[in-house]
Amino acid sequence: MRRSIAAVVRDTALLLLMTGFALAQAPTAPGLVAGMSQQSLAGGHAATDAAPGADAKPVRALIVVAHPDDEFCFAATVYEITHNLGGTVDQLVITNGEGGYRYSLLAEPYYGLALTDEAVGRAALPEIRKRELMEAGHILGITNHFFLDELDKRYTQDVEEVLGEHWNAGAVLNEVERRIGSGNYDFVFTLFPSPQTHGAHKAATLTALTAAQQMAGRKPVVLGCQLARSGGETQPSWSGFQSARHPFTVLPEVYSTDRTVKFGFRNALDYQMIVNWVIAAHKSQGQFQNAVNRVDHEEFVILESGASDERGRASTLFHALTEQATHPRGVSKP
Repeated sequence: MRRSIAAVVRDTALLLLMTGFALAQAPTAPGLVAGMSQQSLAGGHAATDAAPGADAKPVRALIVVAHPDDEFCFAATVYEITHNLGGTVDQLVITNGEGGYRYSLLAEPYYGLALTDEAVGRAALPEIRKRELMEAGHILGITNHFFLDELDKRYTQDVEEVLGEHWNAGAVLNEVERRIGSGNYDFVFTLFPSPQTHGAHKAATLTALTAAQQMAGRKPVVLGCQLARSGGETQPSWSGFQSARHPFTVLPEVYSTDRTVKFGFRNALDYQMIVNWVIAAHKSQGQFQNAVNRVDHEEFVILESGASDERGRASTLFHALTEQATHPRGVSKP
């Protein structure tokens, strides 16, 4: 039976009304949350989901390292802070990393440059390694990158050589102090200054620790990182190198981020994947690619800076990271 025009119009209007009601009730898609933050500088990542414990102040942290790619030690922790906790992480890199030219053979055809030629590598790698670091930073959600452009002269384990011959140590300390002081950071991430580590790693960590200790007012908690593998392999020693000129105190508690925590569909994903993306970003450092899946935990100790409630603040951070590890941004809770 043929329907009247009036009936068709009525039914169409009703359908449109119901469709509009359904759309109005649909949850807002990620990335469309009102008032979400904008990207800051290159590599910035805007948090689009409400952070767990949104009533708490979001964490602010600064990475202080010697070379582009040193952020690898904290990669999963940083990703979890920026994505799972809605925190902010900035990074300060002291050298250009041009001393890594010896490991750039595989990157020569990629970049079209004879990077293993020392003159070519030292000229080109500062810009290349900054771009690689920005790509890694985008993966991790790092907001701001600060580059001090100090010389990456050569490998040495001697911290005094680095501070006395390679870097303008006074200028570096002043800049690190300025960044820490102006950033209102809760934490500073550094590499633990073990006896066998690169002298530039030691120098970067000692500079960051000195800067935090000399701050007036609320100081950040300084965390030193080493990597570990579960099952008894690659267990770090927390005996720092000994230096009468650079004494420091290591608190006994060890905090850990597990890169193997599973999440997603059928628990097929883990944070090792994010770490491997970071490694792949640093294409000019061929030897670095051997680090894929070699360790599975990021471990931290407090390097005493005089910050208030250092243990309590570190415990609160790592407890929150553990609680949210199975729910990274984009993954709904069951």
